[in-house]
Amino acid sequence: MSHETVTPAGPPPPAQKAKSPRRAAASGWIGSALEYYDFFIYAQAAALVFPGIFFPSEDPQAAIIASLALFGVGYMARPLGAFVLGHWGDTHGRKNVLVLCMLMMGASTFLVGLLPTYSQIGLAAPIALVVLRLIQGFAVGGELSGASAMIVEQAPFGRRAFYACFSLQGVQAGQILAAAVMLPLSAFLPSAAFHSWGWRIPFLLSALVVVIGYVIRRRVAETAEFEKEKARQTTPKAPVLEAVRQSWPDMLRVAAMSLMNVVPTATNVFGATYATNSAYGNGFSSTTYLWISMVGNTVGMIVVPYVGNWADRIGRRPMIIIGTVSSGSLSYLYLYCISRGSLIGTFLTAMVMWGVMYQFYNAVFPSFFQELFPTRTRVTAFAVSQNIGTAVTAALPSVYSAVAGPGTNVPLIVGSFTFGCAVIATAAAVSARETYRCRLEDLGSKNARTVPRDEYRSIRATVGGRKAA
Repeated sequence: MSHETVTPAGPPPPAQKAKSPRRAAASGWIGSALEYYDFFIYAQAAALVFPGIFFPSEDPQAAIIASLALFGVGYMARPLGAFVLGHWGDTHGRKNVLVLCMLMMGASTFLVGLLPTYSQIGLAAPIALVVLRLIQGFAVGGELSGASAMIVEQAPFGRRAFYACFSLQGVQAGQILAAAVMLPLSAFLPSAAFHSWGWRIPFLLSALVVVIGYVIRRRVAETAEFEKEKARQTTPKAPVLEAVRQSWPDMLRVAAMSLMNVVPTATNVFGATYATNSAYGNGFSSTTYLWISMVGNTVGMIVVPYVGNWADRIGRRPMIIIGTVSSGSLSYLYLYCISRGSLIGTFLTAMVMWGVMYQFYNAVFPSFFQELFPTRTRVTAFAVSQNIGTAVTAALPSVYSAVAGPGTNVPLIVGSFTFGCAVIATAAAVSARETYRCRLEDLGSKNARTVPRDEYRSIRATVGGRKAA
């Protein structure tokens, strides 16, 4: 670790200080909220509605497995989307790839709302659903990597985690919005009406999402870091090859840490099916479970900025490790409370496990993962490695339904899967280098200069760190 004296660059010009980081964070927040609204209404429909309307109804458990497998298909497409869209973001700019992601996601989601059901067109219905889900997953593969890269590259030194965490807060806002739209439809419409046409309304609203998101993202400026690479004509022709050649150990670490997506998957996707589907017999209503999702995300939105600020004070790795170990361990208790039909126990455990402890990981990974890679390949390396990890966890709900069906010890089986992923993620975080005191131009280098703690605190104070805390 270097302790050489590094002269602070001084505060940025007022316009840059006041507008660029905040505008980038706001764009990331709003764009992620709108795009993940699209993604999560599908997740909720896959757990609550699709098994009965898009698949044969003779075998309820088979329909559950098929619906959750189709949810996972979207994640399977994400590595391919990460490869293509990450390449686009590193060669054509962060802004352009975010606009493209928004258009693809909104169009595919809107079309889901127009699909005929299995009873109307037979196997063509689930096949069409698979195609649209693949497009959704492809689009999301480039969303978070592009949004967080844009924020990290415009955030002031000493405040990168704080600003970048708003892209994840936007993801949670999208989940809240999805639940808020689905909840009154589920609560007030008769069951037959909800399953016939009510579930389509949130998907059709994606037309509005596309218009709003497009307008917002077209107004955001490209990052100075990318413009420098472009001006030097050093943008790589094949970012993924360069990323793998130069950064493969960190790409493996990011893929391993991204297995923590197992927590929201166990909570929102399989957990919803386990709690509400009659095959398991735990007696929760769809409306009740949507409330758990909405309140949990609301708690998470409150917690995220505090954790992001702490990560700028004491480092990325401690926050990640706290989040992985605690939320992975609590999965046993959460699933046990569902199995006992305890609404209060399920609600409280979900708030602690997912609303609070998981956010120690969730708030920090957008900045930490970006900081492990250089500007030239940042979007590609983040997108490919992160989406490989999440793709693995997305396949788990259908695995759970197959190996932890009715009559089995679901809390032990599924909880062990979740905790095992948390152990792998923790080991990856322990092995990674700390990045919070490295300057932007040094990120991605194994020999990056580390600013001494006292000087780092002084720099944070000049960019509003103490005031923001």
